[in-house]
Amino acid sequence: MAQDRASQDNYTGPLKRLLLTVLVMCLLGLFLFWRIDSPRVERFRAQVVDAVVPQMDWAMAPVTATVNILRDFRSYQQIYDQNQELRRELRQMTAWKEAALQLEQENARLRDLNNVQLDPRLTYITGVVLADSGSPFRQSVLINVGGRDGIVDGWATMDGIGLVGRISGVGQNTSRVILLTDATSRIPAVIQPSGQRALVVGDNTGAPHIDFLEDSGQVRPGDRIVTSGDGEVFPPGLLIGQVAKDAGGRLRARLAADYERLEFLRVLRDHGARQVDQPSALITPAELPDSDPEGATSGDSDASAGDG
Repeated sequence: MAQDRASQDNYTGPLKRLLLTVLVMCLLGLFLFWRIDSPRVERFRAQVVDAVVPQMDWAMAPVTATVNILRDFRSYQQIYDQNQELRRELRQMTAWKEAALQLEQENARLRDLNNVQLDPRLTYITGVVLADSGSPFRQSVLINVGGRDGIVDGWATMDGIGLVGRISGVGQNTSRVILLTDATSRIPAVIQPSGQRALVVGDNTGAPHIDFLEDSGQVRPGDRIVTSGDGEVFPPGLLIGQVAKDAGGRLRARLAADYERLEFLRVLRDHGARQVDQPSALITPAELPDSDPEGATSGDSDASAGDG
């Protein structure tokens, strides 16, 4: 058995060396043949290339597929990097947008508090919000101006952009402002551009109801809401907000004032409006004076005396 294996090794070794030598000689001959500069050899090379190369597509298919996969992977990697960069830029732009909106609101509020006069008959005094006494049952704030500054019950207050509420309760040094969101607030308003009159009714939420519309079909979300001046409590033309719809389809007012950042309030001195002597007069109109019964009695007695 060992002799058979030894004899087999004696034959295979020289055979392998012979084959390797023949292969090297063939490759060397092919190389030399390919380098010969002769028209006949060139035509022969062209025929060989035309016959062999088209038949080698199957052999190049894996290489081509691998190259395409690597190219697609590189392209996907670039797309992923670009997507991540766009996400970062979007987050930065969102942050900048929020900052720009806050600065725009603050700038408009401060500019209005200092320079803008809504009506030549109106003057104003600016107060600082001292405390927010809002609760689920009452929406109000305190400001640091009062009777010493000439503040009167019923005057309108604004934050520089939109109407915030009305003065209800004046002390010597402070005043209480009932916000539009309070459940006792009823503001006569006009919806532009349709000119529909309505009431903005507070319900202790951030978006008061819009009730008593003349024709709700002419009102669209986004319409502007301003005070109408009815009732002679608020001057006309003060911005309240915009019309919006809740999930139930009911019209509400999206207030223009920024209730989350009430720092300064502007109290409008409306000297042309009637003075409110009692806070109850903000809700119910004053009763008309009745005829004096004593005067009537005296008149009757005079008439009787004249007849006598």
